[in-house]
Amino acid sequence: MGERIGVTDEEWEVIGALLPPEHGRGCRPAQDNRPYFEGMMWIARTGAQWRHLPDEYGKWNSVFRRYRRWVTTGVFDAMLETLGELAGRDTSADMIDSTVVRAHHCAVGIKRGLSKPRRLADREAASPPSSTPDATPEASRSASC
Repeated sequence: MGERIGVTDEEWEVIGALLPPEHGRGCRPAQDNRPYFEGMMWIARTGAQWRHLPDEYGKWNSVFRRYRRWVTTGVFDAMLETLGELAGRDTSADMIDSTVVRAHHCAVGIKRGLSKPRRLADREAASPPSSTPDATPEASRSASC
């Protein structure tokens, strides 16, 4: 699914030191943080759903669980602060906008406003003429009444 999104070895030396060490669960050995971090970068860059994460980054659910764990423990906030200090920047004005605008499911896709009247007009044109005239009640009254 396109080119691999990753970090260089020099970048990983700095970033890898900022991430918490992972411990294996039960008898499983701990996994390296690098493919998980690169998978998170791939999601952020492409905007794809987690289930569409390429297998080269690991199982999507494992990458997602680690992402949620890092978000809830403040790993990314601490990383942003530390990287800003290393770069000599004032990070007080840094901001990431993660606004999501939700729309009703009917708002997605083609607008259907004009298609219904056309269908109705087509049905009326194809139907046999009715036995009642289209005249209004006032027009059908005689002048003597």
